[in-house]
Amino acid sequence: MSGIQITTPFNIDIEFEIAAFHKRLLAYCIDFIILVLYMMSMLYLLFGGFRVGEGSYGFVLIVLVIPMLSYSVLSELWMNGQTIGKKIFKIKVVSLNGGEPTLGQYALRWFMRFYEWAFIIFFLFWGNGIWGILWLIIGGITSIIIISISAKSQRLGDIVAATVVVETMSKLTVDDTIFMHVAQTDYKVKFPEVMRLSDRDINTIKNVINQAKKTNTYDMCNRIAVKVQDVLKVPTDMYAIDFLEKIMEDYNYLATKE
Repeated sequence: MSGIQITTPFNIDIEFEIAAFHKRLLAYCIDFIILVLYMMSMLYLLFGGFRVGEGSYGFVLIVLVIPMLSYSVLSELWMNGQTIGKKIFKIKVVSLNGGEPTLGQYALRWFMRFYEWAFIIFFLFWGNGIWGILWLIIGGITSIIIISISAKSQRLGDIVAATVVVETMSKLTVDDTIFMHVAQTDYKVKFPEVMRLSDRDINTIKNVINQAKKTNTYDMCNRIAVKVQDVLKVPTDMYAIDFLEKIMEDYNYLATKE
């Protein structure tokens, strides 16, 4: 699998593993099957079972069309860049700045899936899914072509929204993670702004600290400390290594309290 390097707000390059195409395809298939099952179930309840949808297109719009159209964007927004299919195959959407995409980025990705809407609209309102399936196939083939030729394996929505789909499985061991146990019951947080950092940023800081202690060279700590202070807007007169360790402790304490 190929990887990409993304520069964080600290100007630190971190590497992500791009999600394999077959995982993206299978995840999409699972999400599509979920939508089809939902649609068939609701059609039966609205028109075949309870018949509450007859003559009430507004009700049908609310309980059937809107949930289907908004499934992908709401799932990714609420599930941290994942739909049910993506979660099963352990892939997710991230921003090209290394963090979680914004609401605007999720919305752009969703809007560029307009060819999927055609399938839903044709099937529901014209009672004939042939044209919708045709649009779906054309859109799917176009997406495959764009993913194949783009440098970061992005589809059109990813390119427009500046996002990319990556693997979530980590090859790190427990010793390489950001975990740091804070034993004090009366622990005082000094830098609450630390929660604006991502897990990857904290992991980078931990790696820098460990490397500095092994080599007894603290130049990198000084540079990272300056970057962190600049990003978080938290000037301090603490030594760089002490500041970074406090950042680690604050982050771990606050993260466990959420």
